[in-house]
Amino acid sequence: MGTNGTTCSGTMKATSNGVFQGDDPLHYALPLLILQICIVLLLTRVLAFLLRPLRQPRVIAEIVGGILLGPSALGKSSKFLNTVFPAKSLTVLDTLANLGLIFFLFLVGLELDPKSLKRTGKKALSIALAGITLPFILGIGTSFVLRSSIADGVSKAPFLVFMGVALSITAFPVLARILAEIKLLTTDIGKIALSAAAVNDVAAWILLALAVALSGDGNSPLTSLWVFLAGSGFVLFCIYAVQPGIKWIAKRCPEGEPVKEQYVCYTLGIVLAASFVTDLIGIHALFGAFVIGVIFPKEGNFANSLVEKVEDLVSGLFLPLYFVSSGLKTDVATIQGAQSWGLLVLVIFTACFGKIVGTVGVSLYCKVPLDESLALGFLMNTKGLVELIVLNIGKDRGVLNDQVFAIMVLMAIFTTFMTTPLVLAVYKPGKSITKGTFKNQTVEETNQSNKPLRLMFCFHSIMNIPTIVNLIEASRGTNRKESLSVYAMHLMELSERSSAILMAHKVRKNGLPFWNKDKPGTSSSDMVVVAFEAFRRLSRVSVRPMTAISAISTIHEDICRSAERKSVGMVILPFHKHVRLDRTWETTRNDYRWINKKVMDESPCSVAILVDRGLGGTTRVASSDFSLAITVLFFGGNDDREALAFAVRMAEHPGITLTVVRFIPSEEFKPENVKLEITEDQAGSCSGETRLTDIEAITELKAKIKEQESSRSDSDAESQIVYEERIVKCQEGVCEAIKEYSRSNLFLVGKSPDGSVASGLDVLRSDTPELGPVGNLLTSSESVSTVASVLVVQQYVARCDSHVVGILKNVTEEELPVKDTESP
Repeated sequence: MGTNGTTCSGTMKATSNGVFQGDDPLHYALPLLILQICIVLLLTRVLAFLLRPLRQPRVIAEIVGGILLGPSALGKSSKFLNTVFPAKSLTVLDTLANLGLIFFLFLVGLELDPKSLKRTGKKALSIALAGITLPFILGIGTSFVLRSSIADGVSKAPFLVFMGVALSITAFPVLARILAEIKLLTTDIGKIALSAAAVNDVAAWILLALAVALSGDGNSPLTSLWVFLAGSGFVLFCIYAVQPGIKWIAKRCPEGEPVKEQYVCYTLGIVLAASFVTDLIGIHALFGAFVIGVIFPKEGNFANSLVEKVEDLVSGLFLPLYFVSSGLKTDVATIQGAQSWGLLVLVIFTACFGKIVGTVGVSLYCKVPLDESLALGFLMNTKGLVELIVLNIGKDRGVLNDQVFAIMVLMAIFTTFMTTPLVLAVYKPGKSITKGTFKNQTVEETNQSNKPLRLMFCFHSIMNIPTIVNLIEASRGTNRKESLSVYAMHLMELSERSSAILMAHKVRKNGLPFWNKDKPGTSSSDMVVVAFEAFRRLSRVSVRPMTAISAISTIHEDICRSAERKSVGMVILPFHKHVRLDRTWETTRNDYRWINKKVMDESPCSVAILVDRGLGGTTRVASSDFSLAITVLFFGGNDDREALAFAVRMAEHPGITLTVVRFIPSEEFKPENVKLEITEDQAGSCSGETRLTDIEAITELKAKIKEQESSRSDSDAESQIVYEERIVKCQEGVCEAIKEYSRSNLFLVGKSPDGSVASGLDVLRSDTPELGPVGNLLTSSESVSTVASVLVVQQYVARCDSHVVGILKNVTEEELPVKDTESP
């Protein structure tokens, strides 16, 4: 490429002197490249936004955007093409696009863990082999038809292999994104699809390397042999010489500490050096980067840190340039006449038939249900960037002409576009779930039926784990014969920048086997696993880890559907704020608040929000040393009774002391003198039926206390449950009474308490109405100074107009989006 100091026919200078000095910036390489990048980014992002309602992966928008900028659409205008994409600028564009592609293939290699391929089950392996073999054979058959019509004169052997590879590929990154979008990533079918796609990916790259070796310009057959042998030697060198060095670097990047810049530079330099070597050998620079990614250690902090540092620039900036580079070579106008369009239909039919029939046939043989088999067939038919890479290599090496190239690109778009709607049409796993309500949707119902209590704890990060474990310990009810079942759901956001490797690793780490007992890792996921596994072994509680990977806007659906599927009595969510060292509140993430509100609105069971101020400290306390002082502030109503029922169960633990404080208004109590600022979801009045139920609950509590006292009459031990009644005249009396219990470790309160006392609470801050008036009083008001954690409880009440009805109706539309690990 030219510089400012050189002029040469057919080349471009790097930078211009500006329009005021008479230079046209579009005649210089850098400003023209900047314009090209801006146009590409704008067009692809607009297309991605338009295709989002159709739930299409972004790769579709990028492929279509590249085609639209090429000679098939906007490029038909010679003025546009010569101005924005002149021929002399394409070398710079292709070079930059391929540089980004090298790093992307490094990320693709990171997705593939050779160890996990060894653990691939027979079912997934059989599906993968069937999904490769039949399409490859049909691709070879199709190549004979194409050579006899529109591809006459091309090299026979390379063309056969390229067509076989092009039809047998399954795009692992695109498949992972589609599975996540339609909430199948963490399900059984998603696990099989990912495993099969990983095997397919490795086989496709090996076949592609063979095709590239065969497509060389050398006249001697020994040339291809030397290329193949040199490539094999390169792979062995990387495994035995490069991999130990990379592992040494990875070990020097511990979890929780930032990765040093020099290690990142070393790794990227190794990737580029490997790409140079494979290009020198003659099997394309992409293979070197891919091999380094495959041998890269997947455990620890280094791999994730590299992905986070490299992915945004590569996928957001460089990859769209590659799609444009490909689109500029795609001219749909070359597909003319009945014969060409017939060949297009033939190629699409052959690609779909081979993948779908091969996958479905083997799946049915492996006793996979028909709907799951069809879904697997459609999923394995996903194409994408890897397909375009194969086609572009074939085009650059003269194996594919313009017409065949255009046909194959359209085939890739069609097969990928149809994946999501067809999977959603044939696979409806929720149809076995009843649309009615399940039993024991509240803790109060569970206690009355003497059935095992099922709780679901949701958490966003490892920082929530100590409190969750201590709360599970408090909830296990040691005096009960039946056990407590706990589902610990890790909520992970699926954002636009989430890479396939991160999603796949999250599924792999949180799927079966959930804990690798031989090699416990040091990552946060491993620490979560170890914490729950250790707690399960030390107690009688069955802790079953789960993972939900979804967009923030829809992750509440995952929680609600999982709660219904597992017949959970209560879902416990973390508050969206955390306490800083100076005891002030800091927002962790405001999106978490909306998740909590939506779950409260749509949950099929009771919901509680845990406002954590360090419940039980920062580590898990042994059962023998476990001690908590819990206080229930009882005003009346459904939510207060649910909080009371949960607290009474906790009081069965020998290390817990429970105090129940019931507030009763005096005759002088005047609620009209105070103002209520919490307006969302507040009960308007206390019905007579509710008041009668409250009296029954208090009567049962008194009977339980009396029974407890009689059983301890021969010992000096104090009663674990204390019941007190406070007659208050005004709001200040309520606050003064609560202050007396400020040294408690945990308060349990109802979200929407009934009665005149509760309605008279004056809460100065009402920015968190999901906590209710009492919850806000304990967390935000200066009139009540306490460092205790607060559990705000909302009891499930079936309503005809409830949002839950909508949720239940939609259960049949999508797969349960989480995978849990059953404890033995």
